[in-house]
Amino acid sequence: MHLTRFVTTRLFSVSSTPERASKKLISIDSIKELHAHLIRTQLHTDPSSISPVIRSYALSRSHLNKAHFVFDQIHRPTLLVFNHMIHGLSQSDQPRKALHMYCKMCLQGLPGDNLTFIFVFKACARLKDVFEGQKVHAHALKPGFGSYLFVSNALIHMYGSCGELDFARKVFNEMFERDLVSWNSLICGYSQCNRFEEVLGLFDSMQAASVKADAVTMVKVVLACIYLANWDVADSMVKFIKKNDIEIDVYLGNTLIDMYGRRGLVDLAREVFNRMQERNIVTWNAMITGYAKARNLVEGRKLFDDMPRKDVISWTSMIAGYSQANKFDEAVKLFRQMMLAKVKPDEITVATVLSACSHLGLLDIGEAIHDYIKSHGVKEDVYVGNSLIDMYFKCGVVEKALLVFREIKRKDSVSWNSVISGLAVNGFANHALELFEQMLRVGVRPTHGTFVGILLACSHAGLIEEGLKYFDSMEEVYGLTPEMKHYGCVIDLLSRSGNLDRAYDFINAMPIVPSVVVWRILLSACKLHENLALAEIVTTKLLEFDPSNSGNYVLLSNTYAGSGRWDDAGRIRELMEESSVQKPSGWSSIEVNGVSPNKLNQR
Repeated sequence: MHLTRFVTTRLFSVSSTPERASKKLISIDSIKELHAHLIRTQLHTDPSSISPVIRSYALSRSHLNKAHFVFDQIHRPTLLVFNHMIHGLSQSDQPRKALHMYCKMCLQGLPGDNLTFIFVFKACARLKDVFEGQKVHAHALKPGFGSYLFVSNALIHMYGSCGELDFARKVFNEMFERDLVSWNSLICGYSQCNRFEEVLGLFDSMQAASVKADAVTMVKVVLACIYLANWDVADSMVKFIKKNDIEIDVYLGNTLIDMYGRRGLVDLAREVFNRMQERNIVTWNAMITGYAKARNLVEGRKLFDDMPRKDVISWTSMIAGYSQANKFDEAVKLFRQMMLAKVKPDEITVATVLSACSHLGLLDIGEAIHDYIKSHGVKEDVYVGNSLIDMYFKCGVVEKALLVFREIKRKDSVSWNSVISGLAVNGFANHALELFEQMLRVGVRPTHGTFVGILLACSHAGLIEEGLKYFDSMEEVYGLTPEMKHYGCVIDLLSRSGNLDRAYDFINAMPIVPSVVVWRILLSACKLHENLALAEIVTTKLLEFDPSNSGNYVLLSNTYAGSGRWDDAGRIRELMEESSVQKPSGWSSIEVNGVSPNKLNQR
């Protein structure tokens, strides 16, 4: 019995709360020794003797089944033993069993105590089961445990986790006493429900109540500033953290790095990173993402290479950084290294690399990634499907793009837009228009992107009147205000068919100021159709907007040359020189055995 008393004393002598009890570490070997001793002395079915064994087994995830086995041998488990089991189950990967254990306890006529309800509310929070939580809440009110501080805090956490903020606020408002955990639990609930304005309001109320915030509070407050893009308040929170000597732990540090990274303030993010005494992989990933967003890929890559451990997010962040900076070769190259490192890509990784393949025209690599997705269980969601559609269309493989489109179970508007635009630019205008009608039949509402594809299809097919009808329907039928890209498509539609005067009139009637691109579309058409008079007018407009662009001069000069007006062509060249406009050096791409140098570098 001496060993029993020794271990029991070590377990509970300093534990007055569940939090402190759970942090008290006992060697499993010592517990096994105690268990063996109790079996030898026939005390393994005695609740008071076996209680510390059950507690230790229950709080060890790898020994939870053993706790069940020991528990089942007890003839009449006490409240303490039930609490140990409920506690262990509530924080395990099977919290539902904590509720079953609580029901079993109630059936045996045992009333719960404050610890019981804390553990059960924790299980309900993890399950997001507000129905069971409310039933247990009613049980807690009868003996008066609802007024206990720790029980109320657990209730706020449970209701907040279930998204029932009105109930959480009611419990909070009715508390006779509140501590930091009370405030943090409510703030966390509002944060989980994306009620970020209320998070900031609660923080102000917390300060008015003279409750000192901690790192947990500040994580949620800074996170609210991030989602609201309220950088003035975010900066004031940084000052608050410094003024109140709040310890920047790994979670708060990660949040601050994310906040600075989203704003492109990578130097300030790096200061936080360098000061952090503890870092985890999220810290490194947040810093790399910040560098990628700021297009500082040199420093980002240095940090990436120095990482002690890389996960899929690390690789994806760096690959995305290269892709966003149009360094598609580097993105594909790094993906190859990721594969060699045997890190399994996720759906975001493959979608990012597929986008790079689209820009480079790397059909062979894109197809290899598609095969990998099928054979390695990468989640083939709509995001990946849309990337595959885009890649196949840009590489001219229309049949495979359509096959992927048909296989997507839950198509979104991007799926439809991608296939309509892809068909249009690949010369299947009528098919694109048919799919648009099908899109409407299945109830998918068109977006601005949809009409870009539709207008492109009409332009490529020479369907002028149909295209103009679709353009008018944007606002009249679907309430979509046309954007510059739509006006550009209409100019292209009219210009391709030689309706240059009509295109010019359309530009002059635009309700928004025409962009340089719109005028340049018309100027290119003037060259194609040798309309010198209109070309001169359009060039004058272009030079008003963009006098330093050599392309405007070159287009007009080439138009004159194409019509045999060499003197006028020379005059434009002289004007270009007098205006100190430089024509950029040209370059061309050749293929060796059907492969461009860019592709050869990737092999």
